[in-house]
Amino acid sequence: MKLRLKTLLGAAAIIAATTLSAHAETALKWAHVYETSEPFHTDSVWAAQEIAKRTEGRYKIDVFPASQLGKEADINQGLKLGTVDIIISGSSFAARDYKPIGVTYYPYIFRNPSHLLAYTKSDIFKRLSKGYEDKTGNHIVAVSYYGTRHTTANKPIGKCADMAGLKMRVPDVPAYLAMPRACGANTAPIAFAEVYLALQNGTVEAQENPLTTIEAKKFYEVQKNIVLTGHIVDHLNTVISKSRWASLSDEDKKIFTEVMLEAAARTTKTIEQKEKALVEEFKKKGLSVTEVDTADFEKNVLEKAKFEDFGYEKADWEAIRAIR
Repeated sequence: MKLRLKTLLGAAAIIAATTLSAHAETALKWAHVYETSEPFHTDSVWAAQEIAKRTEGRYKIDVFPASQLGKEADINQGLKLGTVDIIISGSSFAARDYKPIGVTYYPYIFRNPSHLLAYTKSDIFKRLSKGYEDKTGNHIVAVSYYGTRHTTANKPIGKCADMAGLKMRVPDVPAYLAMPRACGANTAPIAFAEVYLALQNGTVEAQENPLTTIEAKKFYEVQKNIVLTGHIVDHLNTVISKSRWASLSDEDKKIFTEVMLEAAARTTKTIEQKEKALVEEFKKKGLSVTEVDTADFEKNVLEKAKFEDFGYEKADWEAIRAIR
């Protein structure tokens, strides 16, 4: 009887341990460089909570905003080192590992946000994201619209040639540099977190970012001219590290993917709505908001910034441009 009781107790202990193990909480780190007020953060927090809910608490995801775990280059490196599990980052950084994916940052490749979103459902997107995954092992789960990039400056700008000699902060990424350099600007790769001060003290005279970022980072306080160059319809990828993606069961991969796609859709909707309202808001603040002939800017880019210079494939550019 005692032996049987011990056997039963032992079996119960094993079952309990197995159950606890199956439901053990796994802690993950999700990092990005954006402010806590921005949808890239609020929707990441929503996704982290939703994943915890749908996996019955098996995953606890802490979201680290505003470069808390490093600048964008650092968190991309963190994916490789295993110090970060999930990041939000642009394809410009993915292109450091797999150059062809950077073609999505070539100026004026996308006509508008709808064109960008159509691209994310296309065969060319699947091919480029697979090329990145084959190279790094990291998995692009979702894409969100970041905003259309425009220019702010100390002086009015009406055409490409007006940027000649302008000291302009641009991220040190080839495709970002293409338009300003094609127009003759002198570019400076100042860190994102330091741009406000650089504009304020005159280290640079201009910068480029979406309207939502111009508002979030308060660049409008130190720049009175907003020029709607619309040179890049920008996007961000939600990326899971090679080691973390490999560790997920098929069921969990499905949950992570569904939630992150939902989060990206929420972000995209918020950004589009915000952009529509911001032009009028900036005008009310007394800023000059100028529309320009983007064809003039695009012509200069195509003439002076060759695809080959960036490591992009013209066929990829043509495939994306052809998407309707």
